[in-house]
Amino acid sequence: MIGAGPVGLLLGGLLRRAGVDVEILEQREHGSADSRAIGIHAPVLAALEDSGLTARLLEQAVQVTRGEARAQGNLLGVVRFDRLSTRFPFVATLPQSGTEAALAHHAPAPQRGIAVSALRPESDHVELDTSSGTRRAPLVVLAGGPRSRELVYRSPVAHSYPDRYLMTDVEAPGAQGRGTQMPARQDAHTALVHLEPSGVVESFPLPGGRRRFVAWDSGVTSEDPASQRDRMARTLAAHGQPLTGAVSGFGVRRFVAPALRRHRLLVIGDAAHEVSPIGGQGMNLGLLDAATLAPLLTDWVTTGTEPEAQLRHWERTRLGSARRAAQLAALNTRLGRPLPPARDSARRNGVRLMLGPGSGRLFAHAYAMGLDAEA
Repeated sequence: MIGAGPVGLLLGGLLRRAGVDVEILEQREHGSADSRAIGIHAPVLAALEDSGLTARLLEQAVQVTRGEARAQGNLLGVVRFDRLSTRFPFVATLPQSGTEAALAHHAPAPQRGIAVSALRPESDHVELDTSSGTRRAPLVVLAGGPRSRELVYRSPVAHSYPDRYLMTDVEAPGAQGRGTQMPARQDAHTALVHLEPSGVVESFPLPGGRRRFVAWDSGVTSEDPASQRDRMARTLAAHGQPLTGAVSGFGVRRFVAPALRRHRLLVIGDAAHEVSPIGGQGMNLGLLDAATLAPLLTDWVTTGTEPEAQLRHWERTRLGSARRAAQLAALNTRLGRPLPPARDSARRNGVRLMLGPGSGRLFAHAYAMGLDAEA
């Protein structure tokens, strides 16, 4: 296994729990303190329930049961996750460090500080060039994120969107909105999406009375930390929220690989597909890659026979799910851009229709990853 992020830890843990000997190689000397992905959707929670990992995740997580779309102080529509016909009718949110800690429960300790520079898949093994020497393994799964995909794919260029966003986690326990664009109270189980003429501002509950804010960034030409912080502070002030945490910026890219396997080398997670984080499905795609691949690899190792038909089906369905998630993420990205008054008015009307009676349940189903093959 290459990569000790959430996806690599999950697959390594599931394989080890099934009695498969697993090694995890990780280039980073230490785990990352960054918290990018925070939402875990119903299909992932259902897929991990038998392993006991769902219970571990839910011990820490906030259960987000609804989302509200707002614009200029007015409610446009509500997404009701708690009305979906699913085992877990909510989105579980927690910092990525908490997710990784829970998913690492069954996993072997990663071998850190080992960089992989080349992979050569053969019919009966995979050869790896690493910073600690050349290795051979009967099976290799690459889960090393976007930077690792060049080990597998020729010219793996992702489509880059012009959009950039700022992100921060703030202390907001039941915060009262002082601005005209905030609801009277930030409910601890409600996600908020403000579609403003100046760009989207999203807010998600986190454990401990905190909230994650993500805002479209107007200063795309300046990545100076002080400038980013000033822009985020102004954005939050317009929504009645003081800036109390660190600020980071990120861009948006889209990539879906043409294939997920070659001989005994398989690729999962962001190395295989990268979608806009606006919509929160990227990490979940990778976790479902891992959860559905684990029993196939276990069968392969224990029987000595490659489950060729099952792997073909797995690859086809996972790529299909990634393409659908990428399309939904692209829609979310377009909806969140700044617009002139006439187009902003049309957007508000469109969102009202999207989230209205009849279609609202369909969009709740889609945003809860109900379009994934594993839903």
